[in-house]
Amino acid sequence: MWTGQWSAWGKGRGAPGGEQARRYTHWMQEGGGELHPASTKQDNDLVRARRALGDLELIICSDGTYLLDGGAMFGVVPKPLWEKRTPADEANRILLGLNTVVVRTGGAVVVIETGIGNKQPTKMREIHQNQARLPASLSAAGVRVEEVTHVVNTHLHFDHCGWNTTLGEDGVSRPTFPNARYFAAAGELAHGRLQLDRDRVSYLSPNYDPLIASGQLTLIDLGGKGEFTADDPRLRGAEGLPPVTIQTGEEIVAGVTVENLPGHTASLLGVHIEAKAHGGAAEHACYVSDLVPTHHHLDATWVMGYDLDPLTCIAERKRFWARAIPERWLVLFTHDHQVPAAFVEWGDKQKPVVRG
Repeated sequence: MWTGQWSAWGKGRGAPGGEQARRYTHWMQEGGGELHPASTKQDNDLVRARRALGDLELIICSDGTYLLDGGAMFGVVPKPLWEKRTPADEANRILLGLNTVVVRTGGAVVVIETGIGNKQPTKMREIHQNQARLPASLSAAGVRVEEVTHVVNTHLHFDHCGWNTTLGEDGVSRPTFPNARYFAAAGELAHGRLQLDRDRVSYLSPNYDPLIASGQLTLIDLGGKGEFTADDPRLRGAEGLPPVTIQTGEEIVAGVTVENLPGHTASLLGVHIEAKAHGGAAEHACYVSDLVPTHHHLDATWVMGYDLDPLTCIAERKRFWARAIPERWLVLFTHDHQVPAAFVEWGDKQKPVVRG
């Protein structure tokens, strides 16, 4: 049995007061627009959820919300179908979250994903309407950036690793978590270095090159399958950057491991969290990242237009649910602001549904 309970959505410690809510409302109404049709009163809450997982503590923090085109988020699924699950605004944009999971385990504090950050140019902020709230969210959750020991990026798209670094007033990006080791897939960095027309807008080197410069970035090459080396030319960035550390094992810390879940990108990592409950039973959670970005995307075929390999994504979702449902994993969603975590079961039509 799971021990502990999620705090009620939006009832986490340190929820913002009226002034912060006023600023949020002002932001949503900039340009004469109205609140998004999917907005709720709890959207302002800085701590999205918290729960015990065995002897570990899970806290879901947030970099706020942002807006993306609904058609892109649901690929070939017709709008009359997906709009029944999540409404779009007048510009066809849906409301999404930027969820960061904090795991306290023993002496380690592990942060999974770091949102969009504060380095977006004005044009991109206007498009996405993001708020750069992760530092305030971590503070509200009682997490100091200095105490974070490990940071895991499931992939290196801008909306998953933005607060890896912080843009200072002097125009220099520096590591946000000064005492942490950062982890990402070596294949992700290699792909980002290619700067392909299809997705180069998603790979922004200020989110990760300062970590190479500081010696804090470890690149994961699971099982050595990619045959990456510390000075591999596929990983080479700006001149003067030092060689990187390569890790071939799956473990980040005891109880936290990574697994390749390809489809959205070839090297995307899922993050598994496992702990022992009282009595010795294992309890398991998985941050599934963009393999299943929200609880509206549970169906195997409801993949995104952003996915580089949709057929692989479908196969990987089927493989994931074949384990996660019977083994009662807690699924942690990366872009679901209002349902950041859920248990999933088979529904009447043998399709995955959130357990009531």
